[in-house]
Amino acid sequence: MEASAALSRIGLAGLAVMGQNLALNVADKGFPISVYNRTTSKVDETVKRAQDEGQLPLFGHYSPREFVLSIQRPRSVVILVKAGAPVDQTIAALSDHMEPGDCIIDGGNEWYENTERRMQEVSNKGLLYLGMGVSGGEEGARYGPSLMPGGSHQAYTNIKDILEKVAAQVEDGPCVTYIGEGGSGNFVKMVHNGIEYGDMQLISEAYDVLKHVGGLSNDELAEIFAEWNRGELESFLIEITSDIFRVKDDLGDGYLVDKILDKTGMKGTGKWTVQQAAELSVAAPTIAASLDCRYLSGLKEERENAAEVLKQAGLKEEVGSFAQGIDKKRLIDDVRQALYASKICSYAQGMNLLRAKSVEKGWNLNFGELARIWKGGCIIRAVFLDRIKKAYQRNPDLASLLVDHEFAREMVQRQAAWRRVVGLAISAGISTPGMCASLAYFDTYRRARLPANLVQAQRDLFGAHTYERIDRPGSFHTEWKKVAHGVGALN
Repeated sequence: MEASAALSRIGLAGLAVMGQNLALNVADKGFPISVYNRTTSKVDETVKRAQDEGQLPLFGHYSPREFVLSIQRPRSVVILVKAGAPVDQTIAALSDHMEPGDCIIDGGNEWYENTERRMQEVSNKGLLYLGMGVSGGEEGARYGPSLMPGGSHQAYTNIKDILEKVAAQVEDGPCVTYIGEGGSGNFVKMVHNGIEYGDMQLISEAYDVLKHVGGLSNDELAEIFAEWNRGELESFLIEITSDIFRVKDDLGDGYLVDKILDKTGMKGTGKWTVQQAAELSVAAPTIAASLDCRYLSGLKEERENAAEVLKQAGLKEEVGSFAQGIDKKRLIDDVRQALYASKICSYAQGMNLLRAKSVEKGWNLNFGELARIWKGGCIIRAVFLDRIKKAYQRNPDLASLLVDHEFAREMVQRQAAWRRVVGLAISAGISTPGMCASLAYFDTYRRARLPANLVQAQRDLFGAHTYERIDRPGSFHTEWKKVAHGVGALN
């Protein structure tokens, strides 16, 4: 459609795939929307799509001024451009034409502190700001994403009706909620992506064990994942994994998945998640293991060389010998249980990171509500998120998902299968760093006493860092070497 005399309800700048799809989603829900992009061909392309997809009320504009002035006040403008400097440039171009009370919404994967800086900068012009995580990929953007807006509550109120219509819909409401102050929306999306890293790693390990220890074909794998998607593991990632195993290679024989180079790309949100966990002293080993695996996957040539060197040094492949005597049915069921238990640990780590940040920043995050808005639209959407929501409803101050009575019972029921899978993988020389990290996390967290007493003794010996005792209050220091060798006495 051409520019209309009537004002649009909202605007969107940045018309790459996500921007186009989100704009069309808004228009599809009956809200007139103005769009703008520096490259004019993107504007034309989006306008044409709006016409082709049902004469949707979407209006293209070719200058920042014309774009901003086409939106009714108080104006709400979503920007979906690459994180970093492009966001600042877009804000500068648009804010020149905006008035006090208008709002900018950044829908990109931005570092939360950048959002907080921009919030401060635009407030000098009287503008409001939201940093809004958008999850669900291009399809989610077009038909219903999970939205995580944080920042100005007034800005959220101004477009709440639009966001609630545009977001994915689940049985207990739209997959959007006001997250909290400051950069909380971006931070929650970042942790969502960290959990996603863990999820994808764990699924790839399940595949590796089933394929190489169980000797399963792609057809069998497709069926297994489809079956898992009808049970407790039902989720977007399990569903798409089943589909991936069905796709034949159109450029040669066999299946496409087997022709894909084993090097994983990344955008940085997983790395930020692990860095924040370290900053906040929160253990997130499953997420960290998934990040390490992406780094190691990038060393393709080094790994091929290492395989050759170690083979010459006498290392034998153990996998083949394991596949022969294996009970496939039992292995499949064990891997299902190991995957479920490992995933719960990954989600628990993510939730604990969100809690630590919420306490530090005073965001007052609602964890049950976060689990609810992740039930639809987003990449980590899964049926057990409803159970996570209920766990936090039962106890908003839950220390960890692992101590919720329902999840605790499930972890205990699955631990034998989980240990069998990890043990089998280790024996067969197949790395399962995510499952191992989750299991180690579970085993460390559940033990009332750890060998940390020895670490404290070592720290006191070489650095006089002192230690506490279990039988009396206070800090103590011992001249360990002197006492050990019979010189002097205890301090």
